[in-house]
Amino acid sequence: MSDQTVQTICPLDCPDGCLLDVTVRDGRVVQIEGSHDNPVTAGFICSKVRGFARRLYGDIRLEHPLRRVGAKGDGAFEVIPWKEAVREICDQFGEIRDRWGGEAILPYHYGGSNGLVTDELLDHLFFARVGSSRLDKTLCAAPTTAVARGMYGKMPGVAFEDYVHARCIVVWGANPKASNIHLMPFLKEARARGAFVAVVDPVRNLTAAESDLHLPVRPGTDLPLALAIIRLWHEWDLLDRAFLAEHAVGLEPLMDRAGEWTLDRAASESGVPAEAIERLAHEFANRDPAVIRCGWGPERNRNGGQAIAAILAMPALLGKFGVRGGGYTLSNSGAASLDRDGLLGSLGWSTRLVNQTELGAVLTDGLDPPIKALFVYNCNPAVTVPDQESVLRGLARGDLFTVVFDQVMTDTARYADLILPATAFTEHVDVRAAFGNYVVGRVQPLVQAPGEAKSNTELFGLLGREMGFADEAFRWSDGDAGRKVVESLVMNGSPILDVESTVWSYDFPGSTPVQFEHVFPRTGDGKVHLTPAALGDAPFVYLSDVASQYPLALVSPATTRTTNSTMGEYAIPELYVEMNPVDASNREIADDEQVRVFNELGEVVCRVRIRDRIRQGVVLIPKGSWQHASPNRRCATALCPATVSSVGGGACYNDARVEIAIL
Repeated sequence: MSDQTVQTICPLDCPDGCLLDVTVRDGRVVQIEGSHDNPVTAGFICSKVRGFARRLYGDIRLEHPLRRVGAKGDGAFEVIPWKEAVREICDQFGEIRDRWGGEAILPYHYGGSNGLVTDELLDHLFFARVGSSRLDKTLCAAPTTAVARGMYGKMPGVAFEDYVHARCIVVWGANPKASNIHLMPFLKEARARGAFVAVVDPVRNLTAAESDLHLPVRPGTDLPLALAIIRLWHEWDLLDRAFLAEHAVGLEPLMDRAGEWTLDRAASESGVPAEAIERLAHEFANRDPAVIRCGWGPERNRNGGQAIAAILAMPALLGKFGVRGGGYTLSNSGAASLDRDGLLGSLGWSTRLVNQTELGAVLTDGLDPPIKALFVYNCNPAVTVPDQESVLRGLARGDLFTVVFDQVMTDTARYADLILPATAFTEHVDVRAAFGNYVVGRVQPLVQAPGEAKSNTELFGLLGREMGFADEAFRWSDGDAGRKVVESLVMNGSPILDVESTVWSYDFPGSTPVQFEHVFPRTGDGKVHLTPAALGDAPFVYLSDVASQYPLALVSPATTRTTNSTMGEYAIPELYVEMNPVDASNREIADDEQVRVFNELGEVVCRVRIRDRIRQGVVLIPKGSWQHASPNRRCATALCPATVSSVGGGACYNDARVEIAIL
């Protein structure tokens, strides 16, 4: 049989939304490459997606429903028919509702690598009809979303391809090499044209050939750093008063707090040399266009939401908008919107809201009513949720009925009572709106799913019908769901007209938006709210470093090999911790030694990598590893507190403080 190459879009949790050319031979995916039809992604893709067939056809791919026959966590299961699995779930849910109420059932999911069909569509309809607890998805982007919505109404940001026009680029709390690779060529081109590129990050991810200035900020101190820069601009009389008077409100609280942060005080608190702070302030103020690429790193601590607000205020304070390549980029997801109520009807779902960051406490400390059933899909909480020890204890509860719906036998699935096999993106219908690049694409099935794997649409349709729910949506096919989503999708205010296409572009003048020329704040009054209500009663107030007996700050950033924990089953075979040479010398630790990284929550056993790219006082354990990667079967999350930010309730991973010793 000859090879067939079919186009689809990558739905994984990455801003880029790459168009893919997938080669199929004898019903199997044999090659995944980037499509040249999207000039932004330009025909190249990351190695993790290029090698995705390893997940599709790996030894732990799930093909049939399974029922647990051993102890939770042991991984012993037997194959059962789909009909039996569906009946058991519905019977259990019915019994739990009768005794404890619907809120004793918790759907637990994270949709970063799913599109508009496979996340928060039929699944939400099903659990709304069940009357389950609702999940507040807070592991990523909750504080930034709350702030961006309050400040700018999620106004579309500067397109990556327009970075070539900028003369100053600040990459703040993001590593494009790991999770936004298609920004890198534009950064290189901009710098070749004379742009000044600065990076704010505790880890030096860009080389001296790729950037001009690295500000090695201590985790959790982005707020004083940003406020000190704002104070300098005020002292230098550089604020664009005309722009602010016309387009912004809420300036005074921001400036009051900025006034407290002198250059020397901010340098001492953040660990960034005063001269570097002053240079960044000068370059950003005096170069036009200037743009900030704000990532999600600054939000992952208790000062996170406040810091994001200060960072996003910076372009407005200097009036950097209104020119191509000027402004900011955070998430461009607000450019597209789906009318779910129009599609499904009002769900009327007003049950209690459970913060997903606090899963360990939710399962072990008890609620009223307690969680008696957990339905996990689109995520792997055993290795991704803070306070891993508590999460694992909760998953091991004998009285907790747990269902896991996934593509592979994850660490979480090993604790399930029932496991259901899920399709991958090459095997089902979806619609993906990229949250970085300005493209929306159709995910389409390219090969048959293995065994009896089902899509989210199929699964929740089965469950809804078995429960006796009358909604017509529970009878949709995959194709029905995809078509209805496309017909209900609005891109920058306009519906999709060519619903049969596989990829759609936004209708911006000049193909990409210019902030304050083509797109404006989508707040109620059309203005920038420099002090958004999401910051609460103490806006821009800095909470000093976490009180801890452990001296090293732990970060767990994305890697070039995994997307969250997806592909962690093979991409990180051995876990490691990176530390600065000075910190290693002080502890008499040599490169590649086996060490224990520990705090009051737990410990991780792994090998050490001594690297000068990470600042002193900070250590790094990569995000996305699975339990098998460590001799004691623990991940970075075993060391991360389950505390949540006051803004958006976000996870505070980077508030972890640890010590390291030779094992």
